[in-house]
Amino acid sequence: MARPGLDRRQKRARRARRALAARGFNECVTWSFLGTGAARRFGGGAPELRLANPISAALSDMRPSLLPNLAAAAARNMARGRADFALFEVGPIYAGDTPEDQATAAGGIRCGASGPRHWLAAPRAVDAFDAKADALALVAARGGPAERLRAAADAPAWYHPGQSGVLRLGPRNVIAHFGLLHPRTAAAFDVSGPVAAFEVFLDRLPVARAVGGTARPALSVSDLQVVRRDLAFVVAADLPAASLLDCVRGMSGKVPGKFALSDVALFDDYRGEGVGPSRKSLAVSFAIMPHDRTPTDEEIQAVVDAVVARVAKAAGGELRG
Repeated sequence: MARPGLDRRQKRARRARRALAARGFNECVTWSFLGTGAARRFGGGAPELRLANPISAALSDMRPSLLPNLAAAAARNMARGRADFALFEVGPIYAGDTPEDQATAAGGIRCGASGPRHWLAAPRAVDAFDAKADALALVAARGGPAERLRAAADAPAWYHPGQSGVLRLGPRNVIAHFGLLHPRTAAAFDVSGPVAAFEVFLDRLPVARAVGGTARPALSVSDLQVVRRDLAFVVAADLPAASLLDCVRGMSGKVPGKFALSDVALFDDYRGEGVGPSRKSLAVSFAIMPHDRTPTDEEIQAVVDAVVARVAKAAGGELRG
């Protein structure tokens, strides 16, 4: 007889719970139901999700999101004097009344300060970047392609506009929402102060390819010195930084010498004197990875020139002098 085991959805949920607990969250287990008013605030409240015989008026609808019940739990904690805490839940959410409309999500809420009080630094209130970091960390822990996700500022209406976003894999696959809850949303649940929230849709993450056997591939590490370069580009003020980073990452293996580019990161965003109106300066760092030999000065310059040309063509960026 085969030993009982966990299916794919259960394994995803277990990994998500461990990842969030490791980030300092406390787990909640709430009802899969909520009131119609709360459901409507989070995109639900459809007639097909209303229960025929609810156990109470406050539990009349299937939940469209994990966040309303977490917000209610946050309000209860605040009423008991807790100020700084983080709560999460992993469970089902419902978009309709068919099996295909049920999905597994992981949601979290941070309230108060982003970390404990410390003599080296003053406390900082939670913000949208805390929620984004939690969502990305969860995706990475789940084995998802966190480095390929792109942020866009079109989060649902229950988030604060301008302090929220979505994480997409490709143009249509929304992997997560994140940001501060809208003040009206927080007030509806009697939650005070900024509330950083996120929701990751675990079923939308791609499944990693199965690899035969348990042996790991041999580790290949070059003993050649890595070459690092910093470049600043003047671009349109409304250009997302992710677009510029994508331009640079896309040149890996395509530059003269076929060198790989790694550690591509944004380290400065400047707007003001010297860059012109409706413009900004974005500074990017990257590493040129030698494979079988150390690149010459001419080859390094050729790589830099190729990156500059690519950014100019794809993003309209000009190298800042």
